Amino acid sequence: MKVMTIYAHPADTITNCGGTLARHAAAGDEVVALILTHGGRMHANRYAEEWRKESPDEAIVSADLEAIAAHKKDELKRAAEIVGISRVITLDLDDHYAALQEAVVDQIAEQLAIERPDVVICDYPVNPVMAANMHTVATVSVLAALGRAGMFLRNLDGKSEFHVKQVFFTSLPVMAGDGLSLYGLRNDVYIDITDVVGKKVAAMDCFDSQGYSGLFARKLIEANNGESGRVAGVNFAEAFYRMNNETHTLLPVTEAARGDDVLTRHITYSTIDLRATYPI
Repeated sequence: MKVMTIYAHPADTITNCGGTLARHAAAGDEVVALILTHGGRMHANRYAEEWRKESPDEAIVSADLEAIAAHKKDELKRAAEIVGISRVITLDLDDHYAALQEAVVDQIAEQLAIERPDVVICDYPVNPVMAANMHTVATVSVLAALGRAGMFLRNLDGKSEFHVKQVFFTSLPVMAGDGLSLYGLRNDVYIDITDVVGKKVAAMDCFDSQGYSGLFARKLIEANNGESGRVAGVNFAEAFYRMNNETHTLLPVTEAARGDDVLTRHITYSTIDLRATYPI
């Protein structure tokens, strides 16, 4: 299987689904990441915090956009190697990108037609008209690109039509563990990342210029992936919302559900102390 992530910023692929990607890579699946912006202006802690010092490092405060973006690309390259991403594709759009643009949709559609993934992972579009949220703008662009790629005709475009098998959205802020709460709106797929959570910690530690390394990496994984894990009945999990329905010949029951012990699950999913296991 081929998995393709499409996110707005360099670190998004790791923070949202780094553990899931590590599991797919370990299983022999191909993992490709498409990053839309250079991310130079986003979470630029290394540079903004340096300006607050009485004697700032001239090499840091004099860095231009090209240097800042290159530094972030290097962080992403190292993180990608840790979780097993085989190829990182960057469109290097400016972080000011804030609306659906035909040229961007074309670029994403082109990459989809080239890579032809089975699965696409991207952010849940929190509010389709929220142009201030780059993550939502990115996903709306992805959805438009998927539609465009589906209309490719080799006679006219030099490439054949492409239809992805499934889209998994991340960052839907709903942790209901059943389909009756909140009118059924909830994450409906959880991937157990307990066995590879150390890789996610190490990958997030690469993003030092964003302030994502160290304390924040552990806080995010404890809080976000820990809570997803609680809902899923494991120590750490990543949550997803499927765009497309699934078709089976029989009603499915997962191996995780078959092996779940509701009586003791709250104990078994509380066995790992992340900060003690992966100290700074």
